[in-house]
Amino acid sequence: MNRTIKEAAVKRFNCESHDQIRTHPADFMAAYNFARRLKTLSGLTPYKYVAKIWTSGPDRFTVNPIHQMPVLNT
Repeated sequence: MNRTIKEAAVKRFNCESHDQIRTHPADFMAAYNFARRLKTLSGLTPYKYVAKIWTSGPDRFTVNPIHQMPVLNT
């Protein structure tokens, strides 16, 4: 996973400051967890897979993953 993050977030962008370098991996992880569908998870995003597992057995989790979804502040 570290190589995937490095190739997608660090090597593809020409960063001018350390703040930009810190921002890209965080943005990549958000996109990866909430938007990228993976074959190994039967076409689900990592977030949707965890939410699916949580609905079938919530006692296996200490935190409700549904509360981790990024949404607009209203």
